Amino acid sequence: MNLILLIPIILPITIGFICLIVPWQRIREVFTFIGMLLTTAVALKILLLNELRLQIEWITLSSAQINFDLISYHFSAFILLACSFFGLLITIYSLKQMKGKYHLKEYYIYLLWTVGIANGSILSNNLVILLIFWSIMPVLLYLLIDISGSGSGKAALKSIIIVGGSDFLMLLGVVIIWHLKGTITMNEIIIPIEDGLSTAAFILLTIGAVAKAGAMPFHSWIPDAAEVAHVPVMAFLPAALDKLLGIYLLVRIALDLFIMDYSMKVLLMSIGAVTIIAAVMMALVQKDLRKLLSYHAVSQVGYMVLGIGTGTLIGIAGGLFHMLNNVIYKCCLFLCCGAVEHRIKTTNLERLGGLARTMPVTFITCVIAALSISGIPPLNGFVSKWMVYQGIIDVGGSIWPIFLIAAMFGSALTLASFVKVLHSVFLGEMPKEIMEPKEVEFSMKVPLVILALFCVFFGIFAQFPLKYFIGPVLEVRFSGIGEAINLNGMWSPTLATTLLAFSLVCGIIFYRLGNIKALKEGDIFVGGEPIDCEELRISGIHFYDTIESTGFLKYLYKKAKARAFDPYEWGKTISFSLYSGLSKIHRGILPIYILWIIIGFAVLLFILMK
Repeated sequence: MNLILLIPIILPITIGFICLIVPWQRIREVFTFIGMLLTTAVALKILLLNELRLQIEWITLSSAQINFDLISYHFSAFILLACSFFGLLITIYSLKQMKGKYHLKEYYIYLLWTVGIANGSILSNNLVILLIFWSIMPVLLYLLIDISGSGSGKAALKSIIIVGGSDFLMLLGVVIIWHLKGTITMNEIIIPIEDGLSTAAFILLTIGAVAKAGAMPFHSWIPDAAEVAHVPVMAFLPAALDKLLGIYLLVRIALDLFIMDYSMKVLLMSIGAVTIIAAVMMALVQKDLRKLLSYHAVSQVGYMVLGIGTGTLIGIAGGLFHMLNNVIYKCCLFLCCGAVEHRIKTTNLERLGGLARTMPVTFITCVIAALSISGIPPLNGFVSKWMVYQGIIDVGGSIWPIFLIAAMFGSALTLASFVKVLHSVFLGEMPKEIMEPKEVEFSMKVPLVILALFCVFFGIFAQFPLKYFIGPVLEVRFSGIGEAINLNGMWSPTLATTLLAFSLVCGIIFYRLGNIKALKEGDIFVGGEPIDCEELRISGIHFYDTIESTGFLKYLYKKAKARAFDPYEWGKTISFSLYSGLSKIHRGILPIYILWIIIGFAVLLFILMK
């Protein structure tokens, strides 16, 4: 029975190789769909089983045994199911959205391989095996971005350098753990953070986790990729899969591998708070829907890291629940963006408007996801954010108000930016060049509707995911549907929704009883001359332009646009400076090289004499 753990890894990888040799695109699409469906079914079966473990002896190095060691317990099985399920939804959506795109054959192959390798990372119980799978992921990320064409190579290269570089730091952390504990089997490691080595190991592994999740300052590849990558790639990787993998590893590091001290908790909370505010401020001024959503994909990671950093049960549970909620509504928002681009061929907010009437399903699902990411009750984003807020308060001390203000202010700015999105894309006047677009095809609507329904269900009946998905991870028993969430006296989301619905119905009744007269539309005149409505069309973004020219923010935005806060650019500058310095002292002149040889021998002689 334990061999079932190999299926979610081998099955999608094998079908990917089959698609590599199949000459017919339609057959490749069918195989991909069947592969994702079967992988999801197997992942569900693993979740329903008790803890499973598969060990195959591999290599013995001094005191450490490197086995091919896979383990499934509630947390890993839950993440495994989420990863496979979202791969299935992206596959269904891509059947129409990706039709006619370049490198379509490679797209489905890379998608299958990504799911298989990600499943290997999730199930790994040996740090070396984890690193092997983990290090393959940036290569697949590079390939999925690069197949988009139109200058995508630069963004793909940046992604593999940032994510791959963080993987190297993880390797250093694993070496330190090996030195400290003499083992690299994850469920045998527990390290108190009490000296320099243990602190270094924690920080190095944490860098790998937050870089995968897309937290600052390792985020800058995401907005660059959003400009060129296919929308399903963005919906699956930075919006969904990377969040699941990064936060999964961060929780394993913070709860299983290490015992965090107060300073490490503050470090995580600080990363979370800075990520929330800085990324949402960048999202607020974007004029392209793709880039706006990419910065929100970064900002939302902050809530997860902040919740985990609190070290409290309610905070960690909130961070995990927000991870799940974020994957749902962020994936939905990117797919809505893809639907708009599929019909209008642009994501420039200034060239959009009035699509609510012609694309009602996309509009309604986008509204639900936008309200959810903004933390509006009774949707799922509200519940998880409230739990994170409560976790911050429970930390106590003198600095918790700073983190609470940052989290709540981030939610307010998120709502403001999505007011801009909804107005610019779906409301207001439709530009003349848009010729009454139709709603997207059925296969593209299905994932949108499913994800929007999850936003509603996980908000109204938040007890369900908390009781069956989140609670068992922390060994906490949450109440059932209809009861109050029993950590820190939280109310029942179901009861709160009922009261909100009752208030809404009363409001509608009072509105109807009022003396409301129908409005009459007429032509617009200025100075006696009729005005074309297109001249008066307000895109919805100009109000936000003033933010960039306000006080100190003007300086910060200018620096951000110049990439002054991008570690990737810092690395390029340092590398260029090093190259320039070395080139000056290596001029190809023989006497200079002889001089360097003499200096080298003198240094070696000095060392040996000591």
